[in-house]
Amino acid sequence: MQENILNAFAEQAKTMYAPMSKFNTLVVDNMEKMTEFQLNAIKSYADLGLDQMKKASDVKDAESMRAFTASQAEVASSLNKKIMDDAKALSDMAMDFKTQVETLMEEARSSAAATTTTAAKPAAKTKAS
Repeated sequence: MQENILNAFAEQAKTMYAPMSKFNTLVVDNMEKMTEFQLNAIKSYADLGLDQMKKASDVKDAESMRAFTASQAEVASSLNKKIMDDAKALSDMAMDFKTQVETLMEEARSSAAATTTTAAKPAAKTKAS
């Protein structure tokens, strides 16, 4: 009988901690994706800034200044597009994470309800005996 109680306790502990383990894994995976995304974004913005500084340093006369300033509208437009694309990608990652957390919480709720129902049955049998 004592073994049955210990087995039931071990099973309930496993059931209780499984959702937390899944959640921790989900959080770590999401942090890894976000970090990689941010590092790539920083690199691309830094590369763009360095490229613009190199082009500005190449300005030697009025003609090269005119060409440089004319290209700035195009650079600003491409930078604006990149910022919007990055914001959308970040939003998509956040929504995906939210959906995964909601799914995990629903699984945990269902599992907890099933465990509670299963745990209540042996208690009812013990009282009837």
